[in-house]
Amino acid sequence: MIPLSDYGQLSLLVPGLLVLAYIGNAIHVWYRLRHFKGPTSVAWSKFWLIRSHIKQTVYLDVAEVCEKYGSIARCGPNWLVTNEPELLRRMYGVRSLYRRNKGHVAYQFKPGHDNIISVMDDGKHTRLRSKMFAGYSGKENDNLISSIDENVMKLVKLIDEKYVASGEEFKPMDIGRKALYFTVDIVSTLAFGKSFGDLVTDSDNHQYIETIEESGPVIILVSVLPWISKLFKLPLLKSLLPSEDDTIGFGKIMGFAKETVAERFGPNKKSQRDMLGSFLAHGLTQEEAESEILVQLLTGSDTIATAIRVTLLYLSTNPRVLSKFLDEIAAHSPSSPITEPEAKAMPYLQAIIKEGLRLWPPSSALVTKTAPPQGDTFNGLFIPGGTDVGSSVWGVFRNKKFWGEDANEFRPERWFGLEDGRRKEMDDTMGLIFGFGKYTCLGKGVAMLELNKVFVELLRRFEFTVIDPTKPWKCLNFGIFSQSEMWLRVSRREKQL
Repeated sequence: MIPLSDYGQLSLLVPGLLVLAYIGNAIHVWYRLRHFKGPTSVAWSKFWLIRSHIKQTVYLDVAEVCEKYGSIARCGPNWLVTNEPELLRRMYGVRSLYRRNKGHVAYQFKPGHDNIISVMDDGKHTRLRSKMFAGYSGKENDNLISSIDENVMKLVKLIDEKYVASGEEFKPMDIGRKALYFTVDIVSTLAFGKSFGDLVTDSDNHQYIETIEESGPVIILVSVLPWISKLFKLPLLKSLLPSEDDTIGFGKIMGFAKETVAERFGPNKKSQRDMLGSFLAHGLTQEEAESEILVQLLTGSDTIATAIRVTLLYLSTNPRVLSKFLDEIAAHSPSSPITEPEAKAMPYLQAIIKEGLRLWPPSSALVTKTAPPQGDTFNGLFIPGGTDVGSSVWGVFRNKKFWGEDANEFRPERWFGLEDGRRKEMDDTMGLIFGFGKYTCLGKGVAMLELNKVFVELLRRFEFTVIDPTKPWKCLNFGIFSQSEMWLRVSRREKQL
């Protein structure tokens, strides 16, 4: 039997041992990445990362870290961040040994169910891609182009009938919201077989946009602290998660997804040559399909809406670029709606799209991949196995060493008069906008279809003036951007181009 006096000594000894163990582990964590520089506190805790995510400035902060401390820098105890395109291509490549990690649980948009963005198993990820590739490519979707054309013209109609001002009239238009109504209606048409109808009602019909803006900061914080996701499995917190029985918000969208997919199964199943039909024809299960059409909506709406908002802002505030673009439209005299081949034959339009995407990459999340167990060496620097390496997307596309001193300027002309080697280098780097290798965005083709059409159809008809250039918008960031209160004055062109 242990004397009572010994219990007192043990009560002092145990806390001391725990403190020593903590200090020892902290020193070990610091030591293994000691050759990478970064803000002082990041070697010891995730506080810097958490604060940066809460402030919604992580895309700027990690870009600054790479600029100040090197192209591979430290941003957490076991986190590195890079703006090196070559390293990112190595991490994302088809044969890459880098793997997804627990942070991807944040992207389980249907709680407890993996999707192509959240799944960690490489084999399952590859199988999901193979089942969905044909559907995204449009080869098995008879209504892909017509659906986009129809919504482009709905956007034109909404602006023309409700927001065109003349004389002393003042009809301010928030293009931030209209761009999102446009992309949500396109994606919902492709994903659910019917549009949400936001453009028709000029409103967020299902409060989907409001819900995403409220829940986005939580989703991105879970990617840094994945253990938070386990808390939502507790009975008390589980009730806070969206449910298919909800009448508004994301839960209602989950219900739509379940109903839409269920129509394709059972004795009276509906068969259609659309995106969902292609997914199922290639072997996607009912449960997988429910998750994947949610991914379509969440990844295909705000991202492309950002590209539209940003590019319209730059065009509306840059008379030189806008004049050259209008001259190109007039010279080519494309059909209406413009076709994709016609758009691709307009080089200045293509350069405008690239510049908009480059300056404000639609996805800016610090998504990490874990280095292989044996580690990796890049430019003479050893990355220990198990280290999480994230991408500074903002840093990649505004790096003055790569793009030049005018990297922060919207200048489509940078894409002309290039030597073949330099052109390939720039195009390869721009390709990272939509991921790379096994992580290339399946919706890239759909996104480019939208961008190839919307600028021509809007600017051939309307003149846009930013009402307050000193405060052009309200901008949120939670891995993707959400811009609203982007107020424009709209007038019709004297002659449609």
